[in-house]
Amino acid sequence: MCACSIASWRSITRAERLTEIGFYHLKVTPLERALPRLLERALKDGYRIIVMAGSTERVEHLNQLLWTYDDASFLAHGSARDGHADRQPIFLTAAEGNPNHAEMLVLVDGVCPASLAGFKRVCDLFDGNDEAAVGAARQRWREAKAAGHDLTYWEQTVGGWVKRGADSGG
Repeated sequence: MCACSIASWRSITRAERLTEIGFYHLKVTPLERALPRLLERALKDGYRIIVMAGSTERVEHLNQLLWTYDDASFLAHGSARDGHADRQPIFLTAAEGNPNHAEMLVLVDGVCPASLAGFKRVCDLFDGNDEAAVGAARQRWREAKAAGHDLTYWEQTVGGWVKRGADSGG
């Protein structure tokens, strides 16, 4: 899975533009600490989830992380290596598709899917301490906005997530 090209967000069909895309600017904690909490919340809200990462190696890293991030929690998930994708409430992948019939797509590593079909919500998480990641997220924001998507911008603070103005763009 490669990073978004300029045309990627524009190529999404009109029906797919109803999907809400939330940009999550990680500033206080790294992805490895923020992702499990976001996934816990999404499951609590009733979502089935796909987490799309930049490589199969990254998928395996996140797979291991979700088993070990908190001794007091259990976050049911799987990847292609585990099989039975249709049974997984959270499915980790570096490939296109929606094998667990998810309504939410979480993007990490700057990946950009070819299609948003079937997803009600998309979360694009990026590292606010990495200037290249911030720049790439700003480009994805501009492209998604130009394509007519419904965008929200969330900034991580010490106190939690703060929704900023829709014109912020990171």
